[in-house]
Amino acid sequence: MKVSGFTFIRNGNILGYPFVQSIQSALPICDEFVVAVGASDDDTLQALQSINDPKLRIIQTTWNEKVADRGFVYGQQKMIAQYNCTGDWAFYLEGDELLHEAELDTLRATMQRHLDNPEVEALAFDYYHFYGSPEWIAVGTAGYRQAPRIIRNSIRSIAPDGLFFVVLDHNKKGRYPRAALTGTHIYHYGAVRSVASMNEKNQRVAKYWGKQPEVFAYNQIDPYELVPFPGTHPAVIQPWLASAAAEQHFTPDANHVPSKRQKRHRLRMKLEKLLGMDLSKKHFTLVK
Repeated sequence: MKVSGFTFIRNGNILGYPFVQSIQSALPICDEFVVAVGASDDDTLQALQSINDPKLRIIQTTWNEKVADRGFVYGQQKMIAQYNCTGDWAFYLEGDELLHEAELDTLRATMQRHLDNPEVEALAFDYYHFYGSPEWIAVGTAGYRQAPRIIRNSIRSIAPDGLFFVVLDHNKKGRYPRAALTGTHIYHYGAVRSVASMNEKNQRVAKYWGKQPEVFAYNQIDPYELVPFPGTHPAVIQPWLASAAAEQHFTPDANHVPSKRQKRHRLRMKLEKLLGMDLSKKHFTLVK
């Protein structure tokens, strides 16, 4: 079995991504790792080169600045990296997502177990979406709690944006992949970076989604959607979490007044408890 990791990145340091740590967390279970790195205004390329691992393959790219529709330029860059993968499995990690070293053996064993089962087109992870600080995770229904990040590299798939995969059966309308669960986690630190980095990111990337940038503040979240994180963090991210790159002093606002949208999500979470169902977003069909 051969496993290809892949990602794309541009201005990783300016935007506060722990992209080096992300790649380092996945290298132990990958036979190669492909990075599409866009022309940047910082030292992103040099930071990637400093990883100095023979498994790492860097492809320098130019972004299409004219694409401003639903993040499709992200999909283009993701596909550049994905289509250069040569493994049986192609494993996508975003620049703020990490694996925990304690789960790597389980993850690789899961890939091996499903290798010869064509019914399983992808493998999905449970997510820890950290918010505001390393002590809190967001568990609301607005986002996704599980997502496929490993796709079988022998099937026809595309990435319409940076988030999910679409499988093409007969050159017609695509569908989400059929996925089994890995039983492991992706640790997502995008909403832990400093407020300054969050706002810099919003200023620079909103145009790719056809939107105007908004001012970000961590106290905008409904504390009803947060729970304390019960575990430990990957060893490779801990220095970053203790640095100025990460927010350090977030506390949920007990006096927060929920918006209409947040009230709807509160209701959905109450329905989940009542019905015993998961009403969060799914970008895959579960194979049991």
